[in-house]
Amino acid sequence: MKTAVIYARYSSDSQTEQSIEGQLRECEEYAKKNNILILGTYIDRAMTGTNDNRPDFQRMIKDSSRKEWDFILVYKLDRFSRNKYETAIHKNTLKNNGVKVLSAMENIPDTPEGIILESMLEGMNQYYSAELSQKVKRGMRETRLKGLYQGGGLPYGYKVVDRKIVIDETKAETVRFMFRQYANGGYVREIIDDLTSKGILYKGKPFATNTVYGILKNEKYSGVYMHGDEVVDNMYPRLIDKDLFDTVRQKVDKNKFGKRSVKVEYLLRNKLICGYCGKPISADTGTARNGEVRRYYKCIGRKKYNNGCPKTQVRKEDLEECVVNAVIQEMRKPEIMDAIVAKLMQLQNANESANSSLTMLLNEKQGVERSLANLVSAIENGIVSNTTNKRLHELEKQQEELERQILVERSKQSVKVPESEIRRFYAQALKAESRALINLLIKEIVLYNDKIEIHYNNPTTKSPDESQGFLFYSGKGKIVSEIQNKKPLIVKITIEMYLR
Repeated sequence: MKTAVIYARYSSDSQTEQSIEGQLRECEEYAKKNNILILGTYIDRAMTGTNDNRPDFQRMIKDSSRKEWDFILVYKLDRFSRNKYETAIHKNTLKNNGVKVLSAMENIPDTPEGIILESMLEGMNQYYSAELSQKVKRGMRETRLKGLYQGGGLPYGYKVVDRKIVIDETKAETVRFMFRQYANGGYVREIIDDLTSKGILYKGKPFATNTVYGILKNEKYSGVYMHGDEVVDNMYPRLIDKDLFDTVRQKVDKNKFGKRSVKVEYLLRNKLICGYCGKPISADTGTARNGEVRRYYKCIGRKKYNNGCPKTQVRKEDLEECVVNAVIQEMRKPEIMDAIVAKLMQLQNANESANSSLTMLLNEKQGVERSLANLVSAIENGIVSNTTNKRLHELEKQQEELERQILVERSKQSVKVPESEIRRFYAQALKAESRALINLLIKEIVLYNDKIEIHYNNPTTKSPDESQGFLFYSGKGKIVSEIQNKKPLIVKITIEMYLR
């Protein structure tokens, strides 16, 4: 039996445990239907999905290295992450650990069309939300104009009282101390040591270097912050004098600590074989006379073993572009595109007829309304206290957030993405998901100096004669100068086999 853990989260303080309960219930039902054993859960409460700075999420990714379960099961893919770049990184880590992400509510097959489908779902969700964006932005702007708290994290030294952000004097002096010390030439490490010696901690631990730098650069302490091109100066009361803030900000920008090295991804790593000596072809880097860093794929036999292999090095960018273009060319074949678009249209129609997300939200809203009615009844009977007032505000905020989410879900039913838009999403997704397509489709690539063979995986048959296909290119010159101008001469097995 396959095993899994469930990951669940909600983004806002105005949501409650019921949001988590609904996600867990759907995931457990999915697991039961598909004979998957649930071994545990990872839950992040009131945590955004736009970045991966979530405690249980990070713990889950780390735990995956123990290879104790096969799947991570989520209610929907946006519970895992809404950031495509971070999603790709973490899914690659999970893949290396033998773990796959499954969506309980989105049926995404493990095929080339599944890769396109997953990418297009993100685009379609953006399409669904388009008609609401202006209303949401307008409402948030009105909130900003009134100087009211909009939710989300607060900088250290502030708190919220009656929807207004005010200075938290118990922490504000620590912020002022940091600015004064840094402006007078103090080092961040010294500032942290001073605070620690005085027993001043951050969430129970000494301040981290990044936390202090984040405070020193946060313009909200000066009473102003930028929301896009809009200057907001009536939301955060000034905690640091403007001149002091500008002085510190200049010093921070001038003395930026450390520089992150650029991590370069080689798309074809572990896929390349030398056509002459049979050794793997690995990544390599060189520096031109003008100091420019150049990256290559080079035969290990020639480079490491000095075996006299005639295979010359290939520029990374040229070879990767060639392979990506070959895969995209296959996926753009009319019969492939038509099949995938048809499946996407079916998915959209299925979502219209059975929107369980909307059902869950409506049920949760009914529960909140019942709680509100009971609380109002208690207040009318004279049961009034700070606790009842606080709970009343919490329920009203929760009701407002649920109404917003219900509006989004209903818009998905009222706005049907036309086939022309789906085809546009498809074209965009091919390029964006080239890495995932290469990992799934390509078994190996055999390189010569004047030709390249791209061997495709074929999951539909175990016949030795049909276990791989190849796209064959030929040219008189080196691949770096010739390969991109050649057309495929032979296509033995293509991606169409995945759709049979």
